[in-house]
Amino acid sequence: MKFLDLCKVYIRSGGGGGGCVSFRREKFIEFGGPDGGDGGNGGSVWAEAVDGLNTLIDFRYQQHFFAKSGQPGMGSQRTGKSGDDIVLKVPVGTEIIDEDEETVIADLTEVGQRVLLAQGGNGGWGNLRFKSSTNRAPARANPGQPGIDRTIWLRLKLIADAGLLGLPNAGKSTFLSATSNARPKIADYPFTTLVPNLGVVGVDGKEFVIADIPGLIEGASEGRGLGDQFLAHVERCSVLLHLVDGASSTIVKDYRTIIGELEAYGGDLALKPRITAMNKIDAMDPKQISDRRRALEKATGGKVFTISGVAGTGLMEVLRALWAEIDGARGDKVEEHAPWQP
Repeated sequence: MKFLDLCKVYIRSGGGGGGCVSFRREKFIEFGGPDGGDGGNGGSVWAEAVDGLNTLIDFRYQQHFFAKSGQPGMGSQRTGKSGDDIVLKVPVGTEIIDEDEETVIADLTEVGQRVLLAQGGNGGWGNLRFKSSTNRAPARANPGQPGIDRTIWLRLKLIADAGLLGLPNAGKSTFLSATSNARPKIADYPFTTLVPNLGVVGVDGKEFVIADIPGLIEGASEGRGLGDQFLAHVERCSVLLHLVDGASSTIVKDYRTIIGELEAYGGDLALKPRITAMNKIDAMDPKQISDRRRALEKATGGKVFTISGVAGTGLMEVLRALWAEIDGARGDKVEEHAPWQP
């Protein structure tokens, strides 16, 4: 299944049916009076987050969603049938954005969460509604309300606890495959990862989800390489794991390149907790590991882990550090939503 995380759709709710002007005409009823029924309501357009989806590819082949209008009212006080609602089924983590591409209408982060995108029009009143003590035979009825036309954007942000960052060929996909059952494409050339990948990682009996996104290069915020479009998938993460290629001769520059792109991207991404790990130590001698780790710690101002995704060295220490950050973030969320107690 092809990965798609941004699409444009056109929606329209159904219009309400018109009211009916009708009078009773039975032979033996002397004063029949009005009996026109109301029109049916138009169908509405909803969006619902469902389980089992991880892409918006379905909306590549169908971009128009039009709910049916309500039927008009009929004589004998018969109300028209209401139009059926339309439900757009989207993956968990989908943002619904207005046509201006800035205003967020809704953020669906839980299975079963629903949001009304376009309300169907109300049906018009039939002439029976206008009968009064002074107007016994009204000959008027209301038209139904028109439906609502909208253009919206759907943007998917994957739900993950930790996100992998780094330059191309920093070993992100290798790290994901070594710590989870995910099988991303791995090769010895840059940009082997073209779409985000998710993997479930277990450590000390606990599980969490890691997101691997395509590598960033200098100028990604200006559209170079694959750009920074996939950074949205790590916005929801509690912690970021920054992998640096230890075999690179410009290790400090590589680190600062990624930090610069995070700051250029904006938002709170650059402020998220980060863990830095120097990868590929299996291809280095002890002196190189020590010197480059010391230089990287000076640049980061904190601890730097040394790991090897291929050899499996140091992976558990990094995973435990990630889990500590994730567990702390989850605890904060529980406290925020805890019910009040006397």
